[in-house]
Amino acid sequence: MLKEMFKKRTLTPQEKKQAERVKKAKDTLLEYQAPEGLFQKCSDCGKPVYNEDIIENYYICPHCGNYFRIRPRTRIAMVLDRNTFEEWDTGLATSDPLEFPGYLKKLEHQKSVTNLEEAVITGKGKIGGSEAAIAVMSADFMMGSMGQVVGEKITRAIERATDQRIPIIIFTCSGGARMQEGIISLMQMEKTSAALRRHDQAGLLYISVLTDPTTGGVTASFAMLGDVILAEPGALVGFAGPRVIEQTIGQKLPDGFQRSEFLLEHGFVDKIVERKNLRKVLATIIRSCCYES
Repeated sequence: MLKEMFKKRTLTPQEKKQAERVKKAKDTLLEYQAPEGLFQKCSDCGKPVYNEDIIENYYICPHCGNYFRIRPRTRIAMVLDRNTFEEWDTGLATSDPLEFPGYLKKLEHQKSVTNLEEAVITGKGKIGGSEAAIAVMSADFMMGSMGQVVGEKITRAIERATDQRIPIIIFTCSGGARMQEGIISLMQMEKTSAALRRHDQAGLLYISVLTDPTTGGVTASFAMLGDVILAEPGALVGFAGPRVIEQTIGQKLPDGFQRSEFLLEHGFVDKIVERKNLRKVLATIIRSCCYES
């Protein structure tokens, strides 16, 4: 009987196909974001989660449904067709306009620990065979704060999308404007918004995807200007944080205030899309739009 317990069972054709699909998904995601160790602790329910279960479940806690934040290249691997991504505008250097103490040193540290050049990656690829420009922000790099390089890369991506007459998708994730760059950071709000206006005037599509958290100047500019605004479940979206608002108005905020479900209910978001369905939804939206050659 003990021998039978360890006997290797022959998989059915359906089980083999499922195993191959899971392995392919794991290989693609592990290439960009392999969690350290065997387990991670969910920040919401506090339960330990086996890393393989996290990957198979699109970086979502299988116990409570909490969405783990994911890195830009993992996001790109999830959304774009395999081997279609062409990265744009690498190597742009951030200056120190205010000569803010320790800023350049902090930037170098962030680059070394995140393996990113800045808080956004931009480029072009295909989704379900349809071409699109894409910008993906990262919470890992200075909490996704928007400085001059972030604004410049997003603006250039929008302008290239306009020139090539393709849609642009921006995945937002930010703590707001980067205080170390002062007014230069705030100017990126106007610059990105102006580029999107020209994109719109050309009759082209912009899809904004709100992820956790999307706050500050990013919310007050390009995040909420999409022709279609999608959001991940439970994402925090707003200008000021809930605690700041409560302290300012001296009132308790409603449950779920500034979460994507609250925004959907009040008309600020068009649809909440689960991570596993996002690629399909984006492909459907893009295919439904016709572009001149």
